[in-house]
Amino acid sequence: MSGAEDVVAERREGTAPDGVPTKIGQVAMLRHAGDREEARRRFLLLWTEVGEHGDPLHRCTLAHYLAGTHDDPGDALAWDLRALTAAEEVTGDHPDGGEGSPAVRALYPSLHLRLAAGYARLGRPDAARTHLQRARSAARALSGDRYGEGVREAVRRLETLLGEDGSPPDGRGRPGQHP
Repeated sequence: MSGAEDVVAERREGTAPDGVPTKIGQVAMLRHAGDREEARRRFLLLWTEVGEHGDPLHRCTLAHYLAGTHDDPGDALAWDLRALTAAEEVTGDHPDGGEGSPAVRALYPSLHLRLAAGYARLGRPDAARTHLQRARSAARALSGDRYGEGVREAVRRLETLLGEDGSPPDGRGRPGQHP
């Protein structure tokens, strides 16, 4: 795991008797090792276990990881939107408040960055710019550690990749990829 996902898992591990954060971490290691198909399968099983109305922090983390296992931009965007919705449940629709918010606050920049990149890939420049601005704003609260610097660098790369109309200039690449 890396960055915000580490923070989310560490904070939940101390309070989650169900072991879901540990399971998420184990599958994340599989994904980071390169087996995206198996990781997607296992994340989907965990999604079923947690349920659509389960712990919003678990759902946020799972959906965020699931988005990263999809090649189709529409599928990835759908999971990123689920992650954002669950994050907003945790924080009461306020990135700076709510129970569990420190873990989710650390994830907000990454959530919005991935949404911006997804919308750019789908040719939706206005939505891409909106989420890029939200990612930039949320990233200001991150520390100067490797994760924070990585997110800020990814924001800068996506700003560079987005043309005046908010879409990738050459239509290629995967804008917004980050650690």
